[in-house]
Amino acid sequence: MVFSFNCVGTMPNRLSQETSPYLLQHAENPVDWYPWGSEALEKARQEDKPIFLSIGYAACHWCHVMAHESFEDPQIAGFLNQNFVSIKVDREERPDLDSIYMNAVVAMTGQGGWPMSVFLNAAGEPFYGGTYFPPTPRYGMPSFRQVLEGLHNAWANEREQIQDAGKKLASSLKDSVRWGSHRAPLNPETLDRAFQTLVGMYDWEKGGWGGPPKFPQPMAVEFLLRMAARGHKEAVQAAIHVLDQMSRGGMYDVVGGGFHRYSTDADWLVPHFEKMLYDNAQLALVYLHAFQLTGEDRFGQIAAETLDFIQREMTHPQGGFFSSLDADSEGEEGKFYVWSTSELSSSLFSREELDLLEAAYSIAEGGNFEGKLILRRRQTDAELSRAFNRPTPEIRAQLKQIHARLLAERSKRIRPGTDDKVLVAWNALALRAFAEAARILKREDYLQIAMRNSRFIQGNLFVNGRLMRSWREGQARQPAFLEDYAALAVALFHLYQADPRVEWFQMAARCIRDIQSEFADPAGGFFDTAGDQTDLILRPKELQDNATPSGNAMAALALLMYAAYTDDSLSVEQNELMLGSLQEALAKYPTAFGYWLAAFDFAVGPVQQIAVIGSPQQPATQALLAGIQARFLPRSILAVSDFPPDPQAPGLLADRPMKNGLPTVYVCQNFVCQLPVNTPADLETQLDRIG
Repeated sequence: MVFSFNCVGTMPNRLSQETSPYLLQHAENPVDWYPWGSEALEKARQEDKPIFLSIGYAACHWCHVMAHESFEDPQIAGFLNQNFVSIKVDREERPDLDSIYMNAVVAMTGQGGWPMSVFLNAAGEPFYGGTYFPPTPRYGMPSFRQVLEGLHNAWANEREQIQDAGKKLASSLKDSVRWGSHRAPLNPETLDRAFQTLVGMYDWEKGGWGGPPKFPQPMAVEFLLRMAARGHKEAVQAAIHVLDQMSRGGMYDVVGGGFHRYSTDADWLVPHFEKMLYDNAQLALVYLHAFQLTGEDRFGQIAAETLDFIQREMTHPQGGFFSSLDADSEGEEGKFYVWSTSELSSSLFSREELDLLEAAYSIAEGGNFEGKLILRRRQTDAELSRAFNRPTPEIRAQLKQIHARLLAERSKRIRPGTDDKVLVAWNALALRAFAEAARILKREDYLQIAMRNSRFIQGNLFVNGRLMRSWREGQARQPAFLEDYAALAVALFHLYQADPRVEWFQMAARCIRDIQSEFADPAGGFFDTAGDQTDLILRPKELQDNATPSGNAMAALALLMYAAYTDDSLSVEQNELMLGSLQEALAKYPTAFGYWLAAFDFAVGPVQQIAVIGSPQQPATQALLAGIQARFLPRSILAVSDFPPDPQAPGLLADRPMKNGLPTVYVCQNFVCQLPVNTPADLETQLDRIG
């Protein structure tokens, strides 16, 4: 289901020719919207008008609010149409524009967010900006109409000052992308410093970092798990604590699986109810890794429930993954997900089931959210087992049945809207999660989902040999960005480790070559856009991780993995330039550089390179692989091949004979290998030695 349009009866504007669900939401606004492009920019030049640039996304609650209050208002639309050229952008399709103009808004106002409202001259230089503006003055903000009138007057009477401000800000933005690089040696102490900073900021009472709204920080938790693998006990404690706090219910959907965007309170109870693919992909992965590290079944269960949610509710019939589910349904945020006490105490359940439900969850008569109930665990499975004097697996199975019945009942409601466009970078995050889950949880169905998604990208997102960013209803749009290539390369390396077909490795290697040829900055690092993109005032180069990893951070990890497979010297050199210069920032601001820290951890090493020679289908090979897959080895790569290896396989497999004609494992560390082994016991000994 795609979002329905508003303002029925008005003539569609130019957005009706777009594929983005967010842009299509505004196709029948009375505002004469243009998509970003030469037509709109040329109109601004010819008519000597300023540009109103509005950036948002389909699942954004306040974007819907401002659209209803202002963009559907005929009087405001008329003023815009007469005095401005209005451009609407989906930030998920165009992260480059979002990055440039978000940095501008933050520079002008000290804060950013969506909807983003920016005013530009015809050259694309910003001179005024903000986020949400109300229809009447409130919250200490002017009304949107007042903003428009003030800027129209300034454009007519203070043009020189406006143009000067725009040029100065554009120049400052260009300077900000020159973060450069230098060859500082990689110091392992950077990891320890970052870890101490991260733990020092941790909320040991509620879990997570910072006050409300509390966002999940999967990259920070992943770094904790990596430090736990290096022997830091406090890292294990913090990771387990925050994962348990987030999964109790509220921000986590205990009925249908998957995580909402963030918690509006400090207790992870009341979420902002939108569900994003990138959150769920990253959180599923970090719960998987926690399961590997700790052996605690509950973490594997949360990971599986989250991936099952993606498969059930966010997957296109052809295999691509959708972008998001809206927070609202029937015009009300969260209505789809909350319950009344009467619904829970209805004929859905027997008395025994109700007793278990009430013991498992805090079910107060008055509710815990605007008179309704958000289901949240009060007791764990183990605590319920003791309270009811029943085995824990039996409790878990009955709760699963209760959840399934609630899910079936909830499915009868009017669903939130789905943003059904397919974005390569976000799909790659999910592809990696499914591929790793296939190995870790021994789920063949997850491997099939991962392979199908990869083939979907191969078949639909490569146009004339070039990767595109976005796909919807048979149309691929917008050349891909650095984050698309880098995320896809990392995902394909992990798919190759779950399914050792050389095509996955070669597809990843192709992404690496494109990154190096199309995005490299001679001063160090990579631009977010390819060199042939000409519709921007600058080539952005985002440094920090946000809700998704920065393209440069993912490129760093992709290059490191490629170098570990091939001993490619260019990849090593590019990483030394990037990571060497960022060490102080990584140590001081770990929550802003979580994915970078994962790449830095890999770069510092030691890296384990594991080559398995033997038919992947042979039971003896499977027994060896089981010993590898059970372990959390975050600085490892795996290559598996029958003998002799395919000439297109990674160099790690070259010149590896089988020992005694049996499946054989070569465990190497930084390209120095131990003796080849044939038995799981000998393999365990070697893994213990390097782990």
